[in-house]
Amino acid sequence: MLLSIFKKALKYLYMEFKNHSIVSREESKEDLRLDQTLRPRSLKEFIGQNNVKENLKIFIKAAKQRKEAIEHVLLHGGPGLGKTTLANIIAHEMGVNIKVTSGPALERAGDLAAILTSLENGDILFIDEIHRLNRSIEEILYPAMEDFGIDLILGKGPSAKTMRLDLPIFTLIGATTKPNLISSPLRDRFGIVFQLNFYKLPDIENIIKRSAEILGIKITKKAVKIIAKSSRFTPRIANRLLKRVRDFAQVRGEDVINGIIAQKALDLLGIDELGLNEMDRKILRAIIEKFRGGPVGLKSIALAVGENVETIEEIFEPYLIQIGFLNRTSRGRVATDFAYKHLKIKRGLI
Repeated sequence: MLLSIFKKALKYLYMEFKNHSIVSREESKEDLRLDQTLRPRSLKEFIGQNNVKENLKIFIKAAKQRKEAIEHVLLHGGPGLGKTTLANIIAHEMGVNIKVTSGPALERAGDLAAILTSLENGDILFIDEIHRLNRSIEEILYPAMEDFGIDLILGKGPSAKTMRLDLPIFTLIGATTKPNLISSPLRDRFGIVFQLNFYKLPDIENIIKRSAEILGIKITKKAVKIIAKSSRFTPRIANRLLKRVRDFAQVRGEDVINGIIAQKALDLLGIDELGLNEMDRKILRAIIEKFRGGPVGLKSIALAVGENVETIEEIFEPYLIQIGFLNRTSRGRVATDFAYKHLKIKRGLI
């Protein structure tokens, strides 16, 4: 009877794992539920990105000493590296309110005008995926960022009139995974620009330890290291893996997550010791087996693995390049010797 219940529970967990990609760029409902708990609220609590953190300390302190709003900030980097977290930390450290929106959500000029006029002096407006703003919205942002005012056109045709609305002094924080898609006029209006990079392994381990403590999870150093190595150097993925391993341990009736349990859970997820999942391996195998190691275009890879080009380019490719499994050349993508070795494929046998 107990064995039957255990098997059903494992099957349920497996389906849960399959239905939500660990490396997804989007925050899951569970991520959002635990967001307020796990996200650091101050620079002191924030782990990693030391150069960004130290510079922010200086800029925030200087702005507070002058009793001014901090300059407009642009944060760019891969999904899950802490852009939204840093925006909220800046607001907390400055002691001001933050209003959150995204590029795709701002469809009309009135949408942006409504948000801007609701701000108070010193407040922060955070726009995620700012590279997806349409050009008409950008045109309104330019005077808002520089002169803290917006021009609204009332009426149509010859009788149309322009009305100037003064805005409180505010800070715009933009976040993007594609800084190259932000127009030059908009990018030039940001006084502070930071790139968030993949985290170092010790920082990821510390993030896992902190999250485990907050969630009341007992975990060994060995288990922390195993999860950290499979986290793709990304805090969001590290936290997702920790929660999935916790589920596995709970079903197994284990009070403490040790190395054996962590490894078994990752095996169930199909994630190896370098953090590669089924799609990562599928991409590499397609390049090696179908295209003789490359070079091959991204569209051809996408067709071969049944995934869209944007997902491969933004989610899978950066990490494969980071760990030296993939090279991006002018002629296309090329699998490296490390990829062949990891997949245990000998060159010349394909």
